[in-house]
Parts: sequence; C-alpha cells; structure tokens
Amino acid sequence: MPPRLSSSLCQQQQLLACLEAPLSSSLLGSRRPTIAAAAASLQQCFSHPTTTTTQKSSFSTSQPLERTRPQIRFHNWLKKSGKNHLRHDGDRPKYLYGERPDQPFPLNEHFISEPVLSDDARQRIWDAVMVDGLPLKAVSAQFSVDVRRIAAVLRLLKIQKRQEATGSPFIARPYAKTIMKMLPRAHLVRGEQPFEPINEIHVHSFTTQQIFEPVSETRQFTRADAAKAFGEHILPPDVKLRIPELIDLQKAIQKGVDPAQAEQDFIDKVADHERRFARRQQSLQRKEADNKIHFQAKRCEFRFEKINVDTVGKDGRARGGVGWRYGVPHNDRRRGLIKIPTSVE
Repeated sequence: MPPRLSSSLCQQQQLLACLEAPLSSSLLGSRRPTIAAAAASLQQCFSHPTTTTTQKSSFSTSQPLERTRPQIRFHNWLKKSGKNHLRHDGDRPKYLYGERPDQPFPLNEHFISEPVLSDDARQRIWDAVMVDGLPLKAVSAQFSVDVRRIAAVLRLLKIQKRQEATGSPFIARPYAKTIMKMLPRAHLVRGEQPFEPINEIHVHSFTTQQIFEPVSETRQFTRADAAKAFGEHILPPDVKLRIPELIDLQKAIQKGVDPAQAEQDFIDKVADHERRFARRQQSLQRKEADNKIHFQAKRCEFRFEKINVDTVGKDGRARGGVGWRYGVPHNDRRRGLIKIPTSVE
C-alpha cells in the first residue's frame, strides 16, 4: 500500500507548480524564460502556499480541526458568564450556580462536600494535646472531633514540624494552601456546628434481627440484657462507645455535681485510662523485643523470633499459630470428614 500523502503539497511539488505557469507563458514569446519572471513566480508561490488546490483523502481517520458543538458552547460560556470561574479568587470555595455552599455539582444535589479541618483548627488541637497536656478523649469531646482524627492530626503535624525544623524541601505549602481555599473548612470555634459525631456505634449484624425475649414484669431490662439476648459476644452500647466516660459525666451532672468538678473528674478519668493503656502497650513492646533476636548485617537486619509449635492447636488452624496453616482451604468440600458438631461446649 503506498504511503498516504498529506493534505498540502511538498516543497518540490510547490516549486514545480509555480515554475510551470511562467515557463509555458514565456515559451510563447521566446524559448528562454526570463530570470525576473521566475523570481516573481517563486515569490508569489511561497507567499501564498495555500492557494494551490489539494485533494483530501476520503478514508482519512484523523479528527477535524474544527471544534465540536459542546466545545463551542463551553468556550462561549467562558467568554461570558464563566469568566469568574477561570481562576479561583478569595478564601472560600466557588461552586457553579450552587445555591448551597456545600454542593459542588449543581445537577447532583445528593453529593455534599464535607468540611475539612483548617490549619488553625489543627494547630488548636496540637496545642491542646502537646502544650496543655490534655488527654485525647478530652480533646475529642471538647472539639467534637473523632479520637482517630485527633491522633491522625497529631501524627501529621509532628512530621510537618520536623520537616520544617530540618529544612526539608518536600513541604508543598503553596499547593496545600491553594487546595485548602477550594474546600469548605471548619475552624472549631464557638457557634459552629459539631464537626462530626464522636460516639457512633458499629451496628453488628446480629442486632438487626427481630427477637422476642420473655422478661418478667418485675425485672428491670437494661441495655446489657438486650445485648446478651442478641448474643453472648455482643457488647452493650455503654461499653462499645469510644468515650464511655461521657456517660458518667452526664450522670454526675444530673445528680447535682458542679459541672466544672464533673468535667475535671472526666479529664482525670480519661487521663488515667490513657496512662494504663500506654503502660500496657509498652509492656507488649518489651515482650516482643525480648522474644526476638536482632542481627545487623551490612545492608539489612535479620530478626529471628521464637516460635512454639504447640500454639497451632489440635487441628493446626489456631489463630495464634504459625506455619503451614496459612492458605489451607476449609474442610467444607473434603470427603470423609465429619462436618457436623460432635460436642456441645
């Protein structure tokens, strides 16, 4: 198959096309063309190269250079009412025809843009924990921010401050500030709506069923009894809360305790809980470190851990065991095995 020719002629073809006309006209008067006529024809040819007729291939698959109708409408909108959206100005998000400040897409009213913590809000959380020494649960209850988000903010700010102290070039502050201006932000000040719920409870699948539990009329049926009715392993809501100490705080206030004293008791209780949790984590880390042998090589570090083969259980599938049990399929499709329970525990 011969190669496809372009829509415009090459330079040699343009040169020959320009020389043909003056050469044929000059032969009528004299056999030798004049140099002036050839130069004039060349100048006219190179000054107007697009006047030559070209034949386009009908089987070409290249896209046309003209804009499509949606592109034309888009550029016309940018020239008129869309001028304000070419560049983001100001310190707040600017959505398209948004009647609500948290609706970025005008045709999708179900998509809501959730606010993020501003820089001053993150710094306020850092000061409350690292400077004032408040426990994480107390800060979470004070600012209505989840405990996990509080911990994440502290980790990120710790890395950021360490990089700023060492002069690391990997901090993209202009980019972060620009993105922050384009998002709704929460400053964690008085008068704002709570940032997020801090005591959401995970709904267990066992609690979604309907159960009729016979209870005596003289018995006081509590939330713990309701959880036990769904299953022995189901915990009551008072235990499943991330900050269960808030219940004791509200109970103390209802009993007539001074709110300031009740709040101080709440802070002392959660601080004691965090200290006990930290000591427990440190003991686990020391136990794991004592159970491992470290050998430092030139390019890597080898770690050997002591393993007990008796931890795999009777069938080798115990949760604390290690070894060949990984990747072992279930016994549901194996033949000759007893698949019904043989004992009641």
